[in-house]
Amino acid sequence: MKGMKIMKKVLVVVDMQNDFVDGALGTKEAVRIVENVVNRIKNFGGKILATLDTHQSNYMETSEGKKLPVPHCIRMTNGWLLNEKVMMALSDKDYKTIEKKTFGSTRLVNEIRRIKGEDDIEIEFVGLCSDICVVSNVLLLKAYFPEVKMTVDASCCAGVTPESHKAALDTMKMCQIDVIGE
Repeated sequence: MKGMKIMKKVLVVVDMQNDFVDGALGTKEAVRIVENVVNRIKNFGGKILATLDTHQSNYMETSEGKKLPVPHCIRMTNGWLLNEKVMMALSDKDYKTIEKKTFGSTRLVNEIRRIKGEDDIEIEFVGLCSDICVVSNVLLLKAYFPEVKMTVDASCCAGVTPESHKAALDTMKMCQIDVIGE
């Protein structure tokens, strides 16, 4: 029917890369969510966007490198790659990777805009780290798409610490993001 809007669903898998799971910046909380993320991907029926935190070999000379002097997610290294279990779950899905050079991604905004078109859209977020890149991308997308329903699955996210993870979830709730799986 002409004029009928379709409801599209998008899952954003934020930075489920080796360096954030069990590598340079990995945590036991990050390792614990891998199976939850894999199950969410396997059971998701829609477009999936997987972001990749992407740095170059000059990372330590960058603003971020000076504030967080731990080289990580250097492009084309093992730490930059998606976690193997996550990659396997994505392998038979409709997904696209988006490299991002900082916490929030305008490339992600542009891809959501392209997918959305004139249709309605719902966006769900999972991944790492809830208190840095997840919250940055959620709030960035909320600024561009204030009427879009956005959900964060807390059981599929982990922060730098359990305390900062909870603080990020509270912040997102205050900004009218639905948080499930707590």
